[in-house]
Amino acid sequence: MTQATTPTQAATTQVVNRIKRAQGQLSGVLRMLEEERDLQEVVNQLKAVSRALDRAGFAIIAGELRESVRSGNASDEELERLERFFLSLA
Repeated sequence: MTQATTPTQAATTQVVNRIKRAQGQLSGVLRMLEEERDLQEVVNQLKAVSRALDRAGFAIIAGELRESVRSGNASDEELERLERFFLSLA
């Protein structure tokens, strides 16, 4: 029998997968630079990596926010802390 995946575990798995994809994209960017590929292609791939990492960060913050609200630990201080993290990525 398999264990059920909690929402937190599922969210963590999604973030890890997103970061692994970004890692692969970044490896591709390095390869493109070594091959002296077109600047526009390289920059487009860098933008994609950046977006993927930003989305991973937002997903982590959103998961933490959801967990705080669900558990009833959403104090003003905690919400302000999460808001600062969110804004630091924006």
